[in-house]
Amino acid sequence: MESSRAARRRARRFPRRPLMYIALACVTVVGATAGGTVYVKAQAHSGSTAVSSAAASAPAVSSSSATTTEEAAVAEPVAEPVVDLDERLADAMASVGVTGEQKVSAAVLDLESGDSAVYGDGAFDTASIVKVDILAALLLRHQEAGTRLSAREKAYATTMIENSDNASASALWDAIGKAAGLDAANKTFGLTGTEGGDGALWGLTLTTAADQLTLLQQVFGEDSKLSEASRSYVQGLMGRIEADQRWGVSAAADGSGWALKNGWLPRSATGLWDVNSIGRVSVDGRAYLVAVLSNGNSTQAKGISLVEAAAKAAVSVFTAEDASAAASASASANATGAATR
Repeated sequence: MESSRAARRRARRFPRRPLMYIALACVTVVGATAGGTVYVKAQAHSGSTAVSSAAASAPAVSSSSATTTEEAAVAEPVAEPVVDLDERLADAMASVGVTGEQKVSAAVLDLESGDSAVYGDGAFDTASIVKVDILAALLLRHQEAGTRLSAREKAYATTMIENSDNASASALWDAIGKAAGLDAANKTFGLTGTEGGDGALWGLTLTTAADQLTLLQQVFGEDSKLSEASRSYVQGLMGRIEADQRWGVSAAADGSGWALKNGWLPRSATGLWDVNSIGRVSVDGRAYLVAVLSNGNSTQAKGISLVEAAAKAAVSVFTAEDASAAASASASANATGAATR
């Protein structure tokens, strides 16, 4: 089931590495390779006469040679290759078993670096994960009006998120103005591929994994349209999901470091299941936002297995990289130690 308005959205940000430019008071040639690459030693100006590392009897460097040497010294360093995280996620997802009519899409974001990766751009039914979006839209409406949730709205919000109560979701769906209210809030939040379900059918809202990652940033990130109090409120509810619903992206966390909302819906037309999971997980003290959407599952159990495998694959995009870097650093340290023995 596709939406004409559903579109792929990728928000990628890579940290910039500052380039340091050093003013050189004196440049001394200390060697050259067979290929002609000039190696230089830069000496900082300290107000005293610069001391050359060359022997006193060495001939003076000509002005043309000095110019060439100085140009080599201030040349920009070779840029480091940019890692294609989407490609890395696609490789990780290749190990996730997809059978029959199953389809899956996943997105992950490292909260510390802001780097993200997305696999798949199709539109999926939200099922109950839209309940996070409904609550976010309600909180945004109250913020704009300068009001607070009523006691009844708080009761609905609690059972809607913690217990996935559908009657509570329907009540708050009406409170935000149904699809029109959801779509208006999502425009503010920056979601571009999500479309509210028709009439009372909030569970048939269409969304993408990339959009769910954007929504999670509104809930768990600091650069959000939601106030800190609103974000903390949603986070708290997502961290208290009832015991039998603590599956999904939580499979990628170590211990109890998670906050999530799941969705599951058997489609009457096909008998197949939509199974989704979104949330924040912690691994080795680092936080990741993860969204996994799936449909075409023959049973709910098979959908859960697919979603959990995809969540683990998504987080491995970053955790495997960290492990590889640590292994390289360890190998380098061992080599250095061996050389000095």
